[in-house]
Amino acid sequence: MAKYQKFEDLPVWQEAARLYNRVLDLLEEPNVPLTPGYRNQLDRAALSVSNNIAEGFERVTTNELNAFLAIARGSAGEVRSMMAVVKDRPKLKPIMRQLQEIRALAESCAKQLTAWTASIENSPVQGKRHLTGEVKERRAAAAKARDFRTGFLRNLKPDHPMYNSPEARAARSEPEEWPIANSR
Repeated sequence: MAKYQKFEDLPVWQEAARLYNRVLDLLEEPNVPLTPGYRNQLDRAALSVSNNIAEGFERVTTNELNAFLAIARGSAGEVRSMMAVVKDRPKLKPIMRQLQEIRALAESCAKQLTAWTASIENSPVQGKRHLTGEVKERRAAAAKARDFRTGFLRNLKPDHPMYNSPEARAARSEPEEWPIANSR
């Protein structure tokens, strides 16, 4: 059984939620000298971290999960980049502590996502719908046997005892029972 049943219980999602809330705290402060474009991009990048963790967690396959974790990690990197780009702006000195906290939270998210991805890649458990080589071989063998049987039944001669069986008729794409012609 999985350790976490809901994405809200994931420590990395909780950290991503803290990240977004710190970004909101910064953006809601009056007179912070950030351009509207910068504010919008920071808001979207920070929210993207938690949203992509949640979406990946809710997906069924390991490949989908990994894809969304990679997007979340990229968004965390984007937030870190945005903090680095403005760190030397003199007008931002009063909010430097907040910028550093946001950067640290984004870095923490990225590290956790990297570790989670590595643990998934190294795990023998491959997700709910992942098929191991053995399962793929069994399914392929079963499909081959079904195809052989269908071909065999389709090619029966009319004098064969199974020729009119429902299974042989289905293999020939015939109705199970032939309609009886009205003799009136």
